[in-house]
Amino acid sequence: MSAALHPAETSPKRAAILSAAARLFMAAGYANVSMDALAKEAGVSKATLYAHFTGKEALFSAIVQDRCNAIAAQGEEMASHAPSADGALREIGRLWMSFLLHPDSMAIHRIVIAESARFPDLARAFYAAGPATGRAWLSRRMAEEQRRGRLRADADPAVAADHLMGMLRGELYLRTVLGGPPPEASAIQATVDQAVEVFRRAYGVPETMSAP
Repeated sequence: MSAALHPAETSPKRAAILSAAARLFMAAGYANVSMDALAKEAGVSKATLYAHFTGKEALFSAIVQDRCNAIAAQGEEMASHAPSADGALREIGRLWMSFLLHPDSMAIHRIVIAESARFPDLARAFYAAGPATGRAWLSRRMAEEQRRGRLRADADPAVAADHLMGMLRGELYLRTVLGGPPPEASAIQATVDQAVEVFRRAYGVPETMSAP
């Protein structure tokens, strides 16, 4: 797993549980993993497991939430130091695309798709912990770019965030989630560059502008 996918800092036991759960879910799917198996894999008692998580759904949600929070923190650090809106968007785009296209992220996404009909609460928890968290963060980032005069003043930050993510999660993402080979870094870069160029034209983001 790349550094970008490490969960946020947490207690050793919680970290061990999350790591064990991720391994089991990715290997066997969601329905086939029991809390007994999770406790055994993590090397903790069931009482300890339930002290941290109320059930599988909460555990799965925590895995997604921790990873998304870690990526958002990296994205915030990158974007806040970028000298231009264009540069910030490219940094964010590369980071999020590398995260979304990582085999672990693909495995989690496929689990949710496969199990969503039988476990609709799992799908809702995944959306809240993952896509909704990412959308909220990117919307705030867009609002900050707007405040700094680097995004069109009349733009809706949430809509702008949706448009950027929609362009990023296009053909390359679809091919990969459907089982295609992991994309080359050059393909990710090209997708990000194309999306940022269209976004900049639509939202009036200048190619170069020093941060205030």
